[in-house]
Formats: sequence, structure tokens, C-alpha cells
Amino acid sequence: MRVNPVPEIVVVPHTHWDREWYLPFQRFRLRLVSLLDGVLDRMEADPRWRFTLDGQMAAVDDYLEIRPERRERVAALVAEGRLAVGPWQILHDEFLCSGENIVRNLELGTRRADELGGSMMVGYLPDQFGHCAQTPQILRLAGIEHACVWRGVPDRVRSHAFAWEAPDGTAIRAQYLPEGGYGNAASMFEEFGDGASLLPGRAAGFAEAMGGWYPRGGPLLAMYGADHTAPAADLADRVADAGTDMRLDTLAGYFAGEDPSVDGLLRVRGELRSHARANILPGVLSARIRLKQVMGRAERLVERYAEPLTALWYTGDARRFLDLAWRRLVEASCHDSVTGCGSDETAEQVAAHMAEAEQLGRAVCDLVTAELAVFVPLGAHAVFNPSPAPRTGLVTVDVPGDEPLVTGDGEPVLAQTLDVAPTVLDDAVHPASALPIVLERVYGRVLFGQEVRDWSVSRDDRTLTFHVTSRADTPFDIGDVRSALRDAEGEWRVRILADPRRTVAALVGVPALGLTSVRAGGSSAAVPNFVPVTASGNVLDNGLLRAEIRDDGTLGLRTPSGWAAEGVGRVVDGGDLGDTYNHAPPAADRLVSDPLTVRVEPVWTGPLIAAYDIVRTYRWPASGDFDRDARSEAEEDVTVTTRAELRVGEPFLRLSVTFDNRCDDHRVRLHLPLPGLAGSSFAEGQFAITERGLTAEGGFGERPVPTFPASGFVAAGGLAVLLEHVTEYEVTDGGRELALTLLRSVGHLSRDRNAYRDQPAGPQLPTPAAQCRGERTVSFAVMPSGERPGPDVLRAADEFRHDLLAAAGYGPAGAPATPSREGLAITGDGVVMTSLRARDGWIEARITAQRDEPVTAVLRGAFTEADRVDLRGRPVLPLDVRDGTATLALRPWEIATVRLRR
Repeated sequence: MRVNPVPEIVVVPHTHWDREWYLPFQRFRLRLVSLLDGVLDRMEADPRWRFTLDGQMAAVDDYLEIRPERRERVAALVAEGRLAVGPWQILHDEFLCSGENIVRNLELGTRRADELGGSMMVGYLPDQFGHCAQTPQILRLAGIEHACVWRGVPDRVRSHAFAWEAPDGTAIRAQYLPEGGYGNAASMFEEFGDGASLLPGRAAGFAEAMGGWYPRGGPLLAMYGADHTAPAADLADRVADAGTDMRLDTLAGYFAGEDPSVDGLLRVRGELRSHARANILPGVLSARIRLKQVMGRAERLVERYAEPLTALWYTGDARRFLDLAWRRLVEASCHDSVTGCGSDETAEQVAAHMAEAEQLGRAVCDLVTAELAVFVPLGAHAVFNPSPAPRTGLVTVDVPGDEPLVTGDGEPVLAQTLDVAPTVLDDAVHPASALPIVLERVYGRVLFGQEVRDWSVSRDDRTLTFHVTSRADTPFDIGDVRSALRDAEGEWRVRILADPRRTVAALVGVPALGLTSVRAGGSSAAVPNFVPVTASGNVLDNGLLRAEIRDDGTLGLRTPSGWAAEGVGRVVDGGDLGDTYNHAPPAADRLVSDPLTVRVEPVWTGPLIAAYDIVRTYRWPASGDFDRDARSEAEEDVTVTTRAELRVGEPFLRLSVTFDNRCDDHRVRLHLPLPGLAGSSFAEGQFAITERGLTAEGGFGERPVPTFPASGFVAAGGLAVLLEHVTEYEVTDGGRELALTLLRSVGHLSRDRNAYRDQPAGPQLPTPAAQCRGERTVSFAVMPSGERPGPDVLRAADEFRHDLLAAAGYGPAGAPATPSREGLAITGDGVVMTSLRARDGWIEARITAQRDEPVTAVLRGAFTEADRVDLRGRPVLPLDVRDGTATLALRPWEIATVRLRR
């Protein structure tokens, strides 16, 4: 008998699968295989069953790697529409990976799902710790019209559907998961006593709780699932016998009946980072910072070096290596992986995946540059520019002798010697009987890390001399040496002499995404005009920026136009009794910001690079005192070394902070007083620059702390900080100061009692490695900025993160150096290139307009065809190409993908 009629309830059975978290991947996979074995058996036995596999293909791939014989059975259920898979490869953290990583995640997931019969075309984002601003545009560019979200939704959203709008104006229908998120119907099917008789009343209670969220009526979305759990085995029978309007479906099936139109819906623009309705766990931004550093390095190496090099300058095929690198990067972007909020075992595994991606990227760079180096003579270097605009920058190379440098075009190159290698590598006396053993030091022709160029034996004074160089092109056979030493007697002197070699910083101009070469042999008289960098009296100056080191170790910055900032670089250490999810200072916190001693050591004095090391010593509390809700009385001596460096022509000061972390339960931040009072901040990340206020919206059981992520840079109050990796920041002191988190040390995955969060975020599992002991280095740069960061900051951030790449030549000594060649130039104020790769016989470039006004992007290179395509590589609009140039009009904040045929 039907009781208390309720609106139709669409029950979506699913499991939320954290691939690796408080247990490492393989231990969770064992559970996954068991769970899916049962689910698939029930689905095949009962056609009423439906199941949604968490929006990520990783779970499918992980399962089929163990059960390959079940692939066709899985594909059949996908093709029938009963098993929903995709569209993501992994449920990523949207702020701790690059925008390109998000795109490749979606691309990989939809492709793998299509191979099994079809992807669920729903942007299912059930557990991410907030959502980045450009997600609606990314989804629409991939052909997805619905999003489904939980965390981060602001308080003003009062219905189940809202229009989520990207910065470019693209709006997508977003389904909010109220009353429990992705498990809002889990309790409906819990078994206490007679579960069957309780279900109608529970369904009525669910409908009553959810009814207010559906002001326009329509079926209620009931997400029946939880972390690592399977639905009840008799679920289909329970639903059929419930005596209410209830049916099973996939998430794709539910949205098939929903109008994707956003007309009349509340519009929410930009990122979703509100604490109003669920925890967003902001401490993951700074937990295990090393993971963020390795991720940033690996992404940059693959995105801006390996892929562009292979697309523009390689005749072979490195696609498989790059695909594997991206697979590792995507896997590491998981919301329980790069975040660092897992067990120590998990963090080690994640770091290994990131390192593997970095190694693959570096290996591909080596592969391509080795092919290019054949055309560059020994002693010279090929230089690659990873930026889509011509630039002049410093590159560090080893050069023979002390001759001036010149490019392959014959242009003089300014250079500054950074180091001089020793010429006498070894000089020792050995008995003749030991000479055969001494000769075993030679591997092929390599001796002491260099190659044997020449050798000589003098029986008059019993001396064997090897001349070695970085790379030799003369014949050599160790057998000849052994023959020359036959019947040797007495004591012998063995000398290993290296050719003179310097490590220099060379100022080189390189075309857009192009190549040049540098070699010794220029004229010392041909020196171009330039403004040198100087270091004198604890002052650095390059004509664009002047940095003065103060007595307390902070810096005062000035520009010729009158811009100024004081107190830059103050180090502040405070307590942290929180966990990997939430920073929580002790009630009786003790902040340490004043150094005990300060000394300044010169490093380089110019004219191309000038630097000082600022060495400060502190006494930091050794640990937290949880019983007293304070910091320990015991202390540790800590030395913090800040290298302040100016380079010729750069409008920013490079800073690198290094210290040996010998303490637990604390947070270390670098403070930068702002030139002007800041009412907001601007942070670059994931295809956009996001403006944020000085506070965060609260309302749930989590302290709404205004700590935020930034990827490329953060700017506030007239000052911009350029970043190497995603970094947590906060504008403090009422808008007067910017604080960057250098380190956060905590000892638990989640603490049951956390002063900044009223409920556990996971198990209270000890994580001693999350204390991040040992030497830590964080690097960034500081520069003047306007009220809002403009193209100058974007350009500086790109150049700071992407140094010129040099590779030693392999060609015949004395051969002419390769002249400069342009790869592809992309211009337009505020136009940023995020990707360039070879794809299906084309070169594909992804660009964004990171500005508030429309802009025209101009692409110039050796190509004859150009199309605009979507994120899945499907043509959208042909572009007119004239003389190797194509133009594309872009909306403010628009993401565009263009493919080019050479």
C-alpha cells in the first residue's frame, strides 16, 4: 500500500572511490576488485540494477588490470547504459594541479570511457575541496552540459540547481548535492531492524528534507553510496517493494531528463570556495609542500618543454613516453594524492609517480635535444626558448677556455663566470705494479666523468698523463696505453689534467619557441650596450629594481619611478596543532619572527647576476604541546638562508629560502608588507586570474580561514609574487601584508579534535612524515604591480617559471654553430599559451585570454592550415591563414584550442 505519496526519487547507487588515501593504492584496490566483482555479478543477474562508478575511469582501469577477462562484460553494461563510467580519469583536486592537467584528465577519461562504450557526459565533482573558476568553460568545451557539485557552494544557493558561470561568461547547469553530498541517501537504506518496513518512512523523510531544494518540483536525486562501500545486495527488490515512487538509475540517466538550460537559475560566477555548506579543508594547500613542488616541476617540464620540443623540433615519435608522463601526472592530481592528506605510505607513492612523470619529461627533452645537438659543434650549446614570444634571458652553460661567446648568427653574447672547474683532477704516485689497476679507472674513454682527449707516457721521468675534456672527438684505445706501459718499473706519476672549463651565465636572445646556439670564439671588442647588475654594500641594483638588505635581514625594494616596499622577507614561525586538512594554531600560540643573528654573505657581484645570501638564526619551539594547547618550552636552533638575486633585465627580485626543519607541529610563513592597502588579492591559476576578498564565507562547522591557492603568481596592494608551484597565501593585517606558507608540519592525517573543524575529516592516523623534517627550499620572485596585475606580471611569471633550456653540442668540433630559428610565435596582450603538442598529425596549441577585455591572438609560424577545435580535438571553426599567420578573436578569459598544419 502506498503511504504518504512523495515526489519521484531517483536512487543512484554508486561508490565513492578514493584511489589512495589512509591506505595506499594497492590495499584499496584489493577492496575495489572485491566490490566490483559483486556489483557486476548482481547487475548481470538482475536487469533492474544500475550503478555509477564515481565519475572516474581510474577505478575501471584498476579493476580491469586485475580482471582483464571481464572487460567485455563491463563494456556490455556500459553500452546498455546501466553502468556509468567517466568522464574523468581521476577525481582531481582542482587547485593543486595545472589547468592543462585538468584538461588532460578529462580527455583521458572520456577517451577511455568511449572505448568501453560511452562516457557519462556529466561533470561529476562530488568530493573536490572547492572548484576552480574555469571548470564550467572546460566542461562546455568538452561537450558536457551538466555539473554536479557539493563542497564550496556559497550560502546564497538555495535550490538544487544553479547557473555556474566561468569568467568568460560560459554558464553551465550545476546540480548541488544538499543534505549530505554524494551520500545524501545512504541512510535511507541502512538496516536497523526490519529495513523493508522502514524504507517508506525514510523515503518520506528524505523527500521532506529535500523538497525545499526543488522549488520547481521534478525528481529528487538520491545519491546512495559512501566511501569504499557497495550498495545493499537486495537493493533492487527494496526499491521495487518500497510502495513509493522510486526508481534506480545512473547519474547519467538522471540528468538525461534534466533541461540543461540555465534560464531563470541563480547565477554564481567564478570559483566555489565557500565554507557555508561543507568543509573545503583548506589546509591541504600547504600539507606536504614537497608534493606541490614536485608536481609543479613535473607539469612544467612536460607541458612547456617536452611537448613543444617534440611538436616543433623532433623528427621521431615520443608520444608513448609523453602519454605515460601525463598518465602519472593525472593520477597524482587526485584529491587525496597531491593534497598530501593521506597516509605516509600514500604520500611516498604519490611522490614516486610525480618523480616518474618528471623523469619521463626530462628523458623526452634529452631525446629531442640529442637530435638537435648533432648540428651543434662540440663545446657549443643549443638553446631552446619555451615561451611563445622572443626573449633574452640567462642560460647557464659550461664553456671551454676563456674566449668570448657568440651565437650561431654571429652576435656577441655577454657572459659572467660563475665557477671555474679545476684543471688538475688527480696527481699521484703509484708503484708500477699498481698501474693496471689504475687504468681500470677508464671506462671506455671516460675518466673522472670526462672523456680522454689525449694521453702521453714519458719513461724518462716515469710520468703517465691523461688529458680529458667534456667530450672528445679523437680516437682512443686503452689498449694502446697498456702497451706503452709494458715492462714499466719503479714509481710512476699519474696525472689527469682537464681542459680549462668555465661555468658561465650567458645572456642569449632566442626566437619564440625557437632555437639558437652559443659557442666560444667571439670578439671581445664586440660588446653590446646593457645596464649591468651590481652588488655593493648589501645593495643589489639592475637599473629596474634596487634591493637593500636591512639590519634585520629583510629587504627594502625601490624602482626608479618611485615604487617602494619595505620589510620584504620577514620569516614568521607559529604553532600548528591541526592536521593535513586544517591548520589549527594552539590557543596559547607563540610566534617567532625576530632573528637572533643576521649576517650577509656575497655570492655574485655582476654584471649579469648579483646575489647575496642573508643568513638568519632563530630559536623555534621544538614541537606542539597538545595537553596545554600551546607550543613546547623546548626549542631548536634553526638557520634560515635567503638568497636574494637580481639578473640583468629582469624587473623582479628572485628569492630562495632554505632551512633545515628540525621542529614539529608548526607553520612557517614568509611575510611581505604591501606598498598599498589591499582590499583584495589576485591569484593566477587554471586558465584564470581570480580576485578574492580578505575574508572567506563561513556557515558550516569549519573555520572560514582566508588562506587561498595561487599557481603562477599572487598580487595584492601593488606587489606581485611570482611562484614556482601552487602556494598557499593570505592577505593579513587588514590588507597591509601578504603571507606565503613555506612549510606546514603536522603529525596526523586527521585529528578528531581540531580547533578549526568540528568533525573528523578522516581517521586519526599518525603521519610522522607529514612533519616534513629535513632541508626545505622554496623559491619565488617579487616585483612591482599595478592595482590589478597586467600583461607585465603575466610575462614575468612565465619567464620566471620557464628558464631557457641548454644542451651541449655533439657535432664536429669547429663546425659552424646552428643559426637561430623560430618555432611558433603567439602574441596578444594577456594571451597565455598553456600547451603546445603534436596531435593526430597536427600541432595543437591551447591559449587563454587572461584579461577583462577582448583581445586578438596572433599565431605566426611555418603552417598553412589552422582550425579551432574543442577540448576533444574535434573541429569547430576553420581559421584563415595568410603568410603563415592566423588570427583569433577571444572573449575576456576565453580558452581556445587551435590546431596547425605545417
